[in-house]
Amino acid sequence: MTRIIKLTFNPFQENTYIIYNDQKECWIIDPGNSNPREDKVLLDTIEKHELTPVELILTHAHIDHIMGNKFVFDQFGLQALMHEKELPVLQFADAAAARWGISYSKSPEPKGFLKEGNAIQLGEDVFDILFTPGHSPGSICFYNKADGYCISGDVLFQGSIGRTDLPGGDYNTLINSIQTQLLTLEDDVVIYNGHGNETTIGVERRSNPFLVG
Repeated sequence: MTRIIKLTFNPFQENTYIIYNDQKECWIIDPGNSNPREDKVLLDTIEKHELTPVELILTHAHIDHIMGNKFVFDQFGLQALMHEKELPVLQFADAAAARWGISYSKSPEPKGFLKEGNAIQLGEDVFDILFTPGHSPGSICFYNKADGYCISGDVLFQGSIGRTDLPGGDYNTLINSIQTQLLTLEDDVVIYNGHGNETTIGVERRSNPFLVG
C-alpha cells in the first residue's frame, strides 16, 4: 500500500506529491519548490518520514511543476522520468520563467521517457501510465488501481479542467483525454491534481461543468 503527501509550492500554488511505500521508498512527483524555504520543506518532509527518494517523476513539464528538478538532482541524484512529448516543454522552461518573471534553476536532462499503456512500479505497487494530452502535449497520469487513486497533473481539477491556451494545449484533445482515460475509471477513484483540492471521478462525472451535458 502506498501513502501520499501533498506539498503546495511556488507562486502558482502547485501541488507536489511524495508517494511512498511500506519500505519507505518514495517518488517525488512534479517538484514545484522554488526557493530555499520551500526546498527545506521538501527535504524536511522526506527526512521526517525517513524516506529514500528513488525516482523523480513528472506528469508534465510546465515551469510550475519542474522548479525543484535541479534541487532534487543536487540532493538525491535523481533525473526526471516523463513522456517524450514533454521534452520541448522542458527545454522551453528558461523562456517560460522569463515570461513569468520568476527565477528558475535549469533542470537537468531527463533520465528517460515513460510510455503510455505501460506501467511503472514503486516497489511492488503498480501505477498504470495514462496518456492525457491537451493541457500539455505529453501529459500523463499515474493510476494506482489497488489503492484507488490517480495522480493527474493539470488534466482534471475539482470542478474544472486544465487550461489549454499555453503552447501545445488543445481544448478538444484535453476533453477527449478526460473522457477516454479518466472517466472510464471507477467513481470512487480519487484524483490528486496539480492545483487545489483532490476530488473523485464520480463527483467530476456528475458535476464538472466542462464534462456534464
